[in-house]
Amino acid sequence: MDAQHALVVGLDLGGTKMAAALVRASGELAGPLATIPTPAHEGREAMLDAIASLVRTVVKAGTRQAPGIPARISAVGIGTAGVVDVTTGTIVSATDAIAQWAGTRVADGVRARLEAAGLGRLPIHVENDVDAYAAGEAWLGAGRGCASVLVVAVGTGVGGAVLINGSAVRGSHHVAGEIGHVPAPGAEGETCTCGRPGHVEAVAAGPQIHRRYLAAGGDPTVLTTRELETRANAGDALAARVYRDSAVALGKVLAGVVTVLDPDRVVVSGGLARAGQLWWGPLRQTFRAELIDPLAGVPLVGAELGTRAPIVGAAHGALALLD
Repeated sequence: MDAQHALVVGLDLGGTKMAAALVRASGELAGPLATIPTPAHEGREAMLDAIASLVRTVVKAGTRQAPGIPARISAVGIGTAGVVDVTTGTIVSATDAIAQWAGTRVADGVRARLEAAGLGRLPIHVENDVDAYAAGEAWLGAGRGCASVLVVAVGTGVGGAVLINGSAVRGSHHVAGEIGHVPAPGAEGETCTCGRPGHVEAVAAGPQIHRRYLAAGGDPTVLTTRELETRANAGDALAARVYRDSAVALGKVLAGVVTVLDPDRVVVSGGLARAGQLWWGPLRQTFRAELIDPLAGVPLVGAELGTRAPIVGAAHGALALLD
């Protein structure tokens, strides 16, 4: 079956759960979304088993609910945490959030399990989860119709992806777009999750905002970033300041990346993108102030697809294997 009429599975693999759905060539979901807990601490074999099981589940569920769909899928796309060699479907490096994930040959492992389950020898596309999210937004979301898009995800961490004509720029070492590890003014002396000081993720990610609030003498009964956001909106000056500091640092970094890349649009997603004017105000103000005149019109917008984006984006990569 050609890509125009194909049906594929898109799968979003996170540290706590996996979500997947059948996806048509148009990007429309062809069946219900299915989720399962990620067996993140059980090792790579358990992870591969879980991925294959979830693919089988969505195929069966989709066939029951829409009898007219093909009995067989044409490919599988997977967006996963970690640095991914897309050419081989292998995890190059990863944090310990998923045990033994670094070095896992995801494409080979999933393909073998699906073939054993009777689904045939399928093409398997594997990419970084932020790249998958970005691909979804570039295809059908806030970046649709743009030749070049910078997508930034700001939540528990800070990630990014650069897309040219709908395809992610991977880089020679598979880390193109990793904006969270760009040195940032205002992050000096702050330790990033990678262990190095001064990166924007050390001040802009949600948990780091909360950490900096407590370190500055904030109320220790504030236990989550969401609670902190509520405090800031209610007039807590310290809470508002750490939010502003995070947005200013990110705005400066985004302006620098935009100056290098000159994209059509910047799309911002993730939990912090839902923080409202408290965060968006200083982010946009800083971003605009740092840009040179020819770039003044580059839009800085929120993402549109939500949790559907990485599933659709991973499916887009799977469909490309059929061209």
